[in-house]
Amino acid sequence: MERTVRILLPSFVFGLLVALPILAGAGPIEERQQHQQDRIAEGVASGSLNPREATRLEREQAAIGAEKRAFLRDGKLGPAERAKLHRDQNRASRHIYKEKHD
Repeated sequence: MERTVRILLPSFVFGLLVALPILAGAGPIEERQQHQQDRIAEGVASGSLNPREATRLEREQAAIGAEKRAFLRDGKLGPAERAKLHRDQNRASRHIYKEKHD
């Protein structure tokens, strides 16, 4: 457990440091992604997520973030792009739930 915390804590702290300025004016997508990050951290802290599961879920969150940044390269998020991100976040939320409850 201690090793897990030592491995995941720095990435979680970095994620918070990056996310906090964004969250000051955050939209629903950023807020939801932060909530999912919090759920993953809670699962690690409670022991309901092992390191492998947490790493997989963190990787999924990073992919969603990268996809969002790619969509925003033109300066706006269109309806189709917003819908795709919403579907991806729904899928990630289901994965978090399943991993925490297995």
